[in-house]
Amino acid sequence: MFQRPLHSRLWYEFLRYLLQLMAVLVYRIRVTGRENVPATGGVLLVSNHQSHLDPPLVGIGCPRHVNYLARQSLFRFAPFRWLITSLGVIPLDRGRRGISGLKESLRRLKRGEMLAIFPEGTRSSDGRIGRFIPGFTALAVRSGAAILPAAIDGAYQAWPRRQMFPGGGRVRVHYGEPILPAEIAVLDERELSAEVERRVRECFARCR
Repeated sequence: MFQRPLHSRLWYEFLRYLLQLMAVLVYRIRVTGRENVPATGGVLLVSNHQSHLDPPLVGIGCPRHVNYLARQSLFRFAPFRWLITSLGVIPLDRGRRGISGLKESLRRLKRGEMLAIFPEGTRSSDGRIGRFIPGFTALAVRSGAAILPAAIDGAYQAWPRRQMFPGGGRVRVHYGEPILPAEIAVLDERELSAEVERRVRECFARCR
């Protein structure tokens, strides 16, 4: 399996520790299902999307480095660009259909890394799970990665779309059982998308 340089791994673990501490103190976070996270191989982590808090809070429970996609505009502010670049965040240029970002995502999955995506495409307007945008499963199919369904609850109440800054609250994250490559291979795109969405909704129910 691909391994990042030591300094990169130490920096990631340091930030994860700080975020875990913050999540416990501010959001009383509870993470369940860690035993379902595959220890090796490419993994596409698929979660619902409640707020800006989701990427770090969904990722800090994983014992592995989690890669993320971020829209190109987030790289314009120099200090934030330095931070997300240091964590290996993949820029996604939506104006060009994100081709370069998707190619890099596929490359990382093929070399055995973990990538998190939020297939609703935008934050929830009411905390509930919206419809998944079709096509997100192609990354797993083309890379041979497993799909790890996950869900977060409480992040919407902590930081709803209409609120400028985050508040406190209580957050729950659950990782479901992975869909392995052998299972993925026998499903067509529509069936696979439906199965992933069903499992994410099951994880959401477990959070509640």
